[in-house]
Amino acid sequence: MGKNFVFISPTFPRNYYQFPLAWKNYGGNSLCIGEDSWESLSPELKAACTEYYQVGSMENYDEMYSAVAWFAHKYGKIDWLESNNEYWLEQDARLRTDFNITSGDKTESVMRFKTKANMKEYYKKAGVPVARYHLTTTYEDGKKFVDEVGYPLIVKPNGGVGAAATWKIKNEEMLKDFYNQDLPCQYIMEEFVPGNIVSFDGIVDQDNNIVFKTSHSFPDPIMDIVNGQSECWYYSERVIPEDLDRIGEAVIHAFDVRGRFFHTEYFRLYEDKKGLGKKGDIVGLEVNMRPPGGFTPDMMNFANDINVYDIYAQMAMFNSVTYNQERPYFCFYIGRRDGMKYANDDAAMYAKYGNNIVMHSRMPELFSAAMGNEFYVARFADKEDGMKFMQDVYEKVKEVNE
Repeated sequence: MGKNFVFISPTFPRNYYQFPLAWKNYGGNSLCIGEDSWESLSPELKAACTEYYQVGSMENYDEMYSAVAWFAHKYGKIDWLESNNEYWLEQDARLRTDFNITSGDKTESVMRFKTKANMKEYYKKAGVPVARYHLTTTYEDGKKFVDEVGYPLIVKPNGGVGAAATWKIKNEEMLKDFYNQDLPCQYIMEEFVPGNIVSFDGIVDQDNNIVFKTSHSFPDPIMDIVNGQSECWYYSERVIPEDLDRIGEAVIHAFDVRGRFFHTEYFRLYEDKKGLGKKGDIVGLEVNMRPPGGFTPDMMNFANDINVYDIYAQMAMFNSVTYNQERPYFCFYIGRRDGMKYANDDAAMYAKYGNNIVMHSRMPELFSAAMGNEFYVARFADKEDGMKFMQDVYEKVKEVNE
């Protein structure tokens, strides 16, 4: 009998059917749990499942426990349980703990990469500077922190995902407004870091060895994109910058993560920042121990001519991977906003870049605030060609003055 892989929430994001599919292709049992009915599943997901168990709510732990118990009763010991989704990190860990699933983090260890305050300690352990921070309590304590670091400040949920509910405080009036709000959770307050975001992403095996790695550059802050409903674009690098490669590996070893995807974020300073570094230096931001968001895993595939879902399955099944390690392309994600008047329609873009465009679709609503409503993914051997593609996607209709 093959190894048993329980995969949580296989319908979201929609590309995640490829995780159970890859596992099944290697002879394992892909045992999926979700809220959607079997009839509503895509043909691709149905083909990927050895068995699918529908629950009324994935928020209901008793239902989730019963689903895993059913699979364990029918197929034997569960070898692997994962959602690859930040939202379910703690529940995944609890299920592993309760069923003694030896792969992956359990309840006592998962919080080291769940809260932003905890993450900072592991960046420090790796020798990477991080922004000074304060877990918010009272306005008076906030004022003391301002006296220490000055404005602007960044505030965000300590246990939040990505740039959700994140904003910048620029003055005392905004600080008072923040403390007057009825906040739903613990917030973290940080000094502002003047830098562009770069990521170090990949897969780490069961012995904390990095078996696949890549890097992405984000020219515009996601926080500004979400709050300003502006356009989102980013791209994968063909060659990981040497300092980011070295620092990124040190961080993964400091966290001692095993058998996971990782998405770690850093600031590349665009000006000197006292206490953090000189222009061009790297400062730690935060980590997500799951695949990067949206269709970034597919961008990894297109940039490298590989299949990261397959690499993950190899790692989980055999703790050994083989793949083409060349990286022939830069891969660009360009997101458009509904309501904006773009000069080049789909036909014009395909006429010019049809050989480069590898994806073009609508973004799921949950991701649209950060990533836009419609998107193109295209790959180029030359970075300048990718930048021109971005400019053509974003060119606006010129307003004619009557």
